[in-house]
Amino acid sequence: MILSTILAQAATAAADSLAITPESMQAAVASLSSLTIAEVVEYVTNAALSLGSKLIQIIVIWFVGRWLSKRLISMIKSMMLKKKTDASIQTFLVSFIDIVALIVLITIIISVIGIDTSSFIALFASAGVAIGMALSGTLQNFAGGVMVLLFRPYKVGDYIEAQGQAGTVKEIQIFNTLLQTPDNRVIIVPNGPLSTGIINNYSRESKRRVDFTFSISYGDDFELAQSVLLEIIGKDERILKDPAPFIQLSSMAASSIDITVRVWCNAADYWGIYFDMNKAVYKTFPAKGLNFPYNTITVNMKKNN
Repeated sequence: MILSTILAQAATAAADSLAITPESMQAAVASLSSLTIAEVVEYVTNAALSLGSKLIQIIVIWFVGRWLSKRLISMIKSMMLKKKTDASIQTFLVSFIDIVALIVLITIIISVIGIDTSSFIALFASAGVAIGMALSGTLQNFAGGVMVLLFRPYKVGDYIEAQGQAGTVKEIQIFNTLLQTPDNRVIIVPNGPLSTGIINNYSRESKRRVDFTFSISYGDDFELAQSVLLEIIGKDERILKDPAPFIQLSSMAASSIDITVRVWCNAADYWGIYFDMNKAVYKTFPAKGLNFPYNTITVNMKKNN
C-alpha cells in the first residue's frame, strides 16, 4: 500500500515536469492543422534536427562521462597506491565512486533532454524510499561493508572462514565480499552477515600452531616414539624452537596409544609442515620398529563341559 502510494506520487511529479495535459495536446493538434504542407515539412525537419542534436549530445555526454569516471577512478587508485592504502579500502571506494558517477551522469543526461531535474530528484527520492523498504537487506549489506572497513576483522589477502564458507579475501565491495577458494572458485558473501557473524581469521596472527595425533601399538616404546618425533621435528627448519614443541601421551585408546604433538610455525608454512610431518612419520616409524595400530577385537570363547 505504501509502495503504490509513493509510486503514484512519483508518476504525478514526472507528468507535471513534462507538462503533458489533454488541453496542451488539443492545442498542439489545432496549431498543426492550420499549417501548410511547407510549414509542416519545415516543422518536422526542425524537430528531427533538434532531436538528432540532442541524441548526439546524449551519446557524447555518455561516452565522455564514462571515460572521465574511469580516469577519475584510475587517478584515485594511483593516489591510494602511492599512499599504500589498504587494498580493502581501495576496492570498496572504487565500487562506491563508480556507482555515484553513474547516477550523476544519468542526472546530467536527463537535464540535457529538457526534463526538469528537480521533479526527477523528487521522483528519485520517492522511489528511494520505496526501494529502501524493499531492499532493506541490501542496505544492511552496505552498512556491513562500512563496518568491516572501520573495525577491520579481515582485509584483502586474509584467509577466513565465515558463514559456512572459507577462502582468501579477494575483494571487499560495497555490498559483498569475494572469497577465492584454494580450488580457484569465487564465493560471494554478503557483508551484512559477515559484519555480525562469527569470523575465523587464519591470517590475523603471524604464527600458528600445528596439531597432530599419532598412534602406536600397545607394547611399543613411547619414549622411543617421542625421540623419533623430536628428531623429525628438529630436521624441519620451518618449525619454530620457541614455543618449544609439545609431545605427550594423550590417551590409551581401545586399540592404540595416542600421542599428541603440537608445534609452532609461521602462518604461511602451516600446510607444508602439516603434510610433510605426516609423510615423515609414516616413513620413519616402521623403520624404527614402531607399529601403526589397527582396530582389533578380542574374542574369548568358553567351552561348555
